[in-house]
Amino acid sequence: MKAAGRLRRQGPAAPVRLVHLGLGSFFRAHQAWYTDRASDTAGWGIAAFTGRRPGVAAALAAQDGLYTLVTRGADVDDVAVVRSVSRAHPSTDHDAWLGHLGSPDVRVVTLTITEAGYLRGAGGGLDATNPRLTADIAALRADPRAPVVSAPARLVAGLLARRSQDAGPLTLVPCDNLPRAGSVLAAVLWELAATVNPDLPDWMDGRIDVAETVVDRITPRPTDADRRAVLAATGIDDHAPVATEPFTEWVLAGDFPGGRPAWESAGAVFTDDVTPFENRKLWLLNGAHSLLAYAAPPRRHTTVAEAVADPVCREWLGEWWDTCERHLALPAPAVAAYREALLDRFANPRIRHELAQIATDGSQKLPARILPVLRREREHARLPAAAVTALGAWLAHLRGSGPPVTDVRAAQLVALAAGSLGDAVPRLLATLDPALPDDTELVGAVRAQARSMLAGRMSPAS
Repeated sequence: MKAAGRLRRQGPAAPVRLVHLGLGSFFRAHQAWYTDRASDTAGWGIAAFTGRRPGVAAALAAQDGLYTLVTRGADVDDVAVVRSVSRAHPSTDHDAWLGHLGSPDVRVVTLTITEAGYLRGAGGGLDATNPRLTADIAALRADPRAPVVSAPARLVAGLLARRSQDAGPLTLVPCDNLPRAGSVLAAVLWELAATVNPDLPDWMDGRIDVAETVVDRITPRPTDADRRAVLAATGIDDHAPVATEPFTEWVLAGDFPGGRPAWESAGAVFTDDVTPFENRKLWLLNGAHSLLAYAAPPRRHTTVAEAVADPVCREWLGEWWDTCERHLALPAPAVAAYREALLDRFANPRIRHELAQIATDGSQKLPARILPVLRREREHARLPAAAVTALGAWLAHLRGSGPPVTDVRAAQLVALAAGSLGDAVPRLLATLDPALPDDTELVGAVRAQARSMLAGRMSPAS
């Protein structure tokens, strides 16, 4: 039997001019893919760093940064090697991080650190009480090259290194599912910079640009089956393959004073305002995902495709999308086409997108995915059934319904969910928005929906 091959470069990697933080599957299916397909890819190699898990960096380093992207349609796979990652580093390689951020060759930093990675407090600013962050602040005050662990502190450490080398302009591109993620990152970063070194924000002004962006491509966690599929199709034993869907979208707004890859040649869209695209994606796709993540598991579903095949879940989706559509700024035909495409994407039987994965960090996701539409509806004295279903299902999830709770605030939330449901509902809604418990009609509806779900009566809210 012929031995399986391994991925190896036949020539030199592209020079590192772009750094990425959060070396996971989505980055490799999205930002790295766009860079690989850009017309000037030969000049824009990526140095990618893990966020928390070092394993993928080791696997990619052993393959010279190469990996196989499996684009999984409903009937057939497209298999291609992505070559844009020139270097792969674990999060612990702090010297490499400082070296790249301090290099004048590097002009762009992209991030996929999840909603929780920005370490925002209840008021939206920096969470100065976070123990990881306070330790990082103390470390950087004592030594600007000290190893730090939180994403905001790693960025500040990199900017200190960049200032010391007078390395020129840099654009940061946060690629997480947050409304106005660029503004969120800028607020957190400038606040942290001032806390660490009062002179740093003045240096950042005019040199550090933060872009706004919308990213879209459903990318489940890799499985051993993906690795076996690549081996069968190519004869290559890839230790870091990624499977994704055919659909992809990237919308960006920013000046990029230091330059950037020609992402538009790979299909990215540049615009003056990402907000209409952002709302469409966050509400219709991500909001629907969160609705299904909490409400579908009690109906014995484990994946999005299973859930969307269930008429009850499809009814929830239709209610939610009808509600959202009233508040979208894009033309009605474009929204209708997006909704139809979402149904096809969700129903793709060969994309195993686990609901438990989507349910992670609901306390960080629901305020961006569900609450903006809920607030708009309440301004018109309407109580949207699908939003009540999503919130009631989340509360039931925190009380043991569905997959185990995985949330950056899990211990606090589970404790608040305990005891009387009548008391737990306003306590938990307050963690999403302190004003929600004052809405007695909403509290009552969410309580009724949570009680119904915990009792196993999974009908839509009414």
